Amino acid sequence: MVRMSVLADCLKTITNAEKRGKRQVLIRPSSKVIVKFLQCMQQHGYIGEFEIVDDHRSQKIVVELNGRLNKCGVISPRFDVPVNEVEKWIVNLLPSRQFGHIVLSTTFGIMTHEEAKRKKTGGKVLGFFY
Repeated sequence: MVRMSVLADCLKTITNAEKRGKRQVLIRPSSKVIVKFLQCMQQHGYIGEFEIVDDHRSQKIVVELNGRLNKCGVISPRFDVPVNEVEKWIVNLLPSRQFGHIVLSTTFGIMTHEEAKRKKTGGKVLGFFY
């Protein structure tokens, strides 16, 4: 079977492990985008520590789960989102305005929609978590 999206595979694995009540999950293969996405999740307290294990191939990541994650997913294709349209995406993807984050790939790097609003920049939508 061919992997279409490594990020989608990673997020689905995390969601499934969280639903099963696991404490940690092994993700493979790894990529820079996955690492940045996980850093966004970690900053907001949805996952615990994660460790990158180098196996001289495509690396593995071990993620500590803390039970706060309800759902995370990827948006495919990666639609362009100008600054003034971020609000529409928040309404469509997140369950409420109080919690949840949309991850964007901007010219300033991969960040959540709140950071992108502060920096007044748009980008391509990668995924979401809440």
